[in-house]
Amino acid sequence: MEYQISNLPLPLDCFAQSGQRLVSGEVARALRVPPASVVSWQLLKRSVDARKKNAVHFVVNLRVQLADGALPRPQKGVQVALWKSRQPWSVAPASALRRPVVVGAGPAGLFCALVLARAGLRPLVVEQGQPAPQRAAVVRAFFEGGALDLFSNIQFGEGGAGTFSDGKLNTGTKSPHIRHVLETFVEAGAPEDILWQAKPHIGTDYLVDVVVRLRQMIEEAGGEVRFSTRLEGYSLDGEGHMAEAVLAPAGGGGPVRVETGDLVLACGHSARDVFALLQKRGVPMERKPFSVGARIEHPQTWLNRTQYGPAAGHPALGAAEYKLAVRNRDGRGVYTFCMCPGGTVVAAASEEGGLCVNGMSNYARDGANCNSALLVSVEPGDLPGTDVLAGVELQRQVEQAAFRLGRAATGLPFAAPVQTVQDFLAGRRGTPSTWVAPSYPRAVAWENLARCLPPFIVDALREALPLLNGKLAGFANPQAVFTGVETRSSSPVRILRGDDFASVGVPGLYPAGEGAGYAGGIMSASVDGMRVAEALAAKYRV
Repeated sequence: MEYQISNLPLPLDCFAQSGQRLVSGEVARALRVPPASVVSWQLLKRSVDARKKNAVHFVVNLRVQLADGALPRPQKGVQVALWKSRQPWSVAPASALRRPVVVGAGPAGLFCALVLARAGLRPLVVEQGQPAPQRAAVVRAFFEGGALDLFSNIQFGEGGAGTFSDGKLNTGTKSPHIRHVLETFVEAGAPEDILWQAKPHIGTDYLVDVVVRLRQMIEEAGGEVRFSTRLEGYSLDGEGHMAEAVLAPAGGGGPVRVETGDLVLACGHSARDVFALLQKRGVPMERKPFSVGARIEHPQTWLNRTQYGPAAGHPALGAAEYKLAVRNRDGRGVYTFCMCPGGTVVAAASEEGGLCVNGMSNYARDGANCNSALLVSVEPGDLPGTDVLAGVELQRQVEQAAFRLGRAATGLPFAAPVQTVQDFLAGRRGTPSTWVAPSYPRAVAWENLARCLPPFIVDALREALPLLNGKLAGFANPQAVFTGVETRSSSPVRILRGDDFASVGVPGLYPAGEGAGYAGGIMSASVDGMRVAEALAAKYRV
C-alpha cells in the first residue's frame, strides 16, 4: 500500500552523503511499523526547520510504500493519507489558419509558446536579444568593462531577466501549473531536486542550458524562434481585430509584416519601448505598484551562523537564506526581494546613461557573499501627474542619477555607487567596508546613495533598517554594504486584460507575464504564460 506522509521531521544526517539509508528507519519509527515493512520511499518536499538553533532539522513529505499488512500508526504531528496518483498535464489540439506571434523569450513567452506549439498552433516567438549562450558571452564581456548591448543584456535575450538571477522557483501563486512548470524544467535539464525542495532554485549556470532546451522543445513541437528581432508595431483589420505583427531586426532595419490573429506580449518588465508603443496606440494600461531601493550585501558565513547556529556548515544544509518585511509608521512597506545566497550583485543596465543592479547565484550558491534587494514600495499615488508611464520615468531618473554619481567619482561608465549601512544612516559620503568586499563586477564608487535615490525612498530605508535588524540580528550591521540602484524588481505598469486574457481594448492582443503586470518571478510568469496560451488555444479548439 502506498501512502503520502507529511510533516515528518528528519535529522540533517539523513540527507548528507551516504545518509539516505537512515530515512527508512526514521519512517518506520515515525509510523510505528517494522523497519522491514518500508519497501520504498520518494521525497516529495523538504524544508529546513531552524527555529531552534540547537536542533536544526528537515521537515519532509514522502511517498511511502509499505509491505502488505503493515498499518501505519503515526506519531503525533505526522500526517498520513492514501497516495493519490496525479493525472499528467496535456493540452487539447487546436487549429488556426494564422499562427500566433509571441513577443519575448522569457519564462512567460517560452511556456506560452510551448503550450501553443504542443496544441498544434505553430507559434512564432520573436526575441530582440540573442540565444542564451551568445547572450551569456555578451553579458560576461559587459561585466568585464565592455560596451553595453542595448538589445542583448541582463534584461533582454533568451530566458529573460530570470536567466541571470538566482533562478528561484518558489512563488505565492496557487496553480496546478506550478507542478507542470517544474516538471518541464526538469525535462529541459534542470536538477531534479527542484521537484522537492521547499524553496527550489536552478541557478544561472544551469539556466543558460535549460532555456536553450526549452526553445528546442518548442521547435520540435512545430514552433519557430527568431532572435535579434523586435516588435516595431502591429496593425488591425477593419473590425479592430489583430491582423499582423510588424517586426524589425534589433538595431535597425526594414520591417517585416507577419499575418496573425493573435499577438502575445510577454516582453518583460524592462521593455520600455513596447510600453511606449502601446501608450501611443491607446491600449488600455494603468499604473501599478512597484519598488525602488538597493542591493544589500553580507558575508554568507555570517548568515549561515545566524540562521543555523552550530549546524552551520552541515553538508546537507547548503547556504542559508532570509526573507524579511516590515511596515514603517506611515504604512509604507520595506522588504527584501530576490535574495541570492552565495551570490553576486550584477550590472543589470539596459539603457545608455542609466545604471541598475540585480542579484545572481549559481546552483551551488558557493560565493563568499549573500545579497538581496532591499526595496521600498512605490504606489501610483507617489507619482506626479497622470501619465501612465510615470513609473517608468521615475525608474529612469533614478538609474541616470546613479550612473552620473558613479561616473563622477570614478571617471568610468556603469560604476556603481556603494555605501556601508553606517554611512547610509549617517547621510555621509561612503568609506570602504571593513567587513564586505562588494561583488559588483565593474567599478564601484564609495558614495552617498541619498544623492541618487528619491528622498522618500531614503527615509523609508533608514526607518526600516533597525526594524529589519530586530527580525534578523546583524542585518543592519554598520559594515554591511549597499549597492545602488535596484529599480527593476517588477513592472510599473499593467496592460489591462479581461477574463479571456485578451486586452480589454484590442481583440487578439494578449498581455502576459511580468512585463504586462501579471506576474512577479520565474514561476508566476511561466504559469501566466501557460494560462494565456490555454485561453488563446481555446478559440481554435478542434
